[in-house]
Amino acid sequence: MFLQFQHNTGDTEMINKKLALIDEQTSPLQRIMWLYNIDEPQKRTFENNICAFHIGDGYFLSVAHNLRIQPGFYRSITEDIFKKEIFPILDGAQTRFLDQHYYADPYTGKRYLNTNDPANLQAITNILKQKRFDTRYASLAAKNICTPYLVFQFKKNAFYNDASLTRMFGENRSMYDQDAQKYTFLVEVELVNAFYGADIALYKIVGTPQEIINAIPSVGIDFNILDEPENKLHCLQSSPSGPAGRLLNDATIEGMLDHFGIFHDDIGGNYVFEGFRYLIKGYFRFGSSGAPYLYYDAAQNRFTANAIQSEASGIQLSIKNDREGNFQYINAIASPLYIIKDELQGYLGK
Repeated sequence: MFLQFQHNTGDTEMINKKLALIDEQTSPLQRIMWLYNIDEPQKRTFENNICAFHIGDGYFLSVAHNLRIQPGFYRSITEDIFKKEIFPILDGAQTRFLDQHYYADPYTGKRYLNTNDPANLQAITNILKQKRFDTRYASLAAKNICTPYLVFQFKKNAFYNDASLTRMFGENRSMYDQDAQKYTFLVEVELVNAFYGADIALYKIVGTPQEIINAIPSVGIDFNILDEPENKLHCLQSSPSGPAGRLLNDATIEGMLDHFGIFHDDIGGNYVFEGFRYLIKGYFRFGSSGAPYLYYDAAQNRFTANAIQSEASGIQLSIKNDREGNFQYINAIASPLYIIKDELQGYLGK
């Protein structure tokens, strides 16, 4: 006896559209990471993983708050920057400590971190913080200390199954990720603008052949304000067990808010998250910031990006009459693209 399942044409078409959103060959969702020493494989490191999605012509949207996060220390730095910006502000003991934990390579002209000891890393962080050396990722990228790259990963050693595109990647722009068991391709991006109040950042691919850009799947933009609860959204984010996979899940708009929140930045000064937001109910993983909330546009028969996952929104619980630190995160706050409509259309020429 065999069970038979039947789907009407409409159901099958919708299933195929959803499968396309999570498939590595057709999904607009990627991730951006900051790389040190990309052309030095033995010293290459990845940091600051964030979701991002392609909206066409090499433009990617993500969140902005990770740009002003401070790792506290740098993995490597040019001798020129060290001599001009760090050495003059250190005392003798601090200079000796950094010399001990960063070795200078005269061939590359860089100083490289040579410790993983948490105590040493904290001591380095304390020194740089005391001297107010800026380790925010936006600043590190502006000084070319580290650089943001899109990280594409595929099961086969082919960029979107195209041998001609694959050959366009230099030896230090493609590699095999043993942990994920995927082939990795790196594409450089630069920050176009960070809308910090909206918690949205716009990036653009640079230094890359147009043929590669044209092959990257994208998603259209929807600037409409959606009302709850009839307009169901779908969150396209990294899979629960790791960023190499993808998840598409239902999400519901539970409310709207005129948002206010403070992001602490002791280098550039605190800034305010503010403006119109959605209150979202639906699964999200920590690390899903930058993921798009997609809306199915029936008139155009396609999914479009309507908002971006920005923050978790916790419900405070009292456990044994103690509320301190007891939060359950079942809601999220999303930034509708409507709030940067004019600016985004200006960049995209639409």
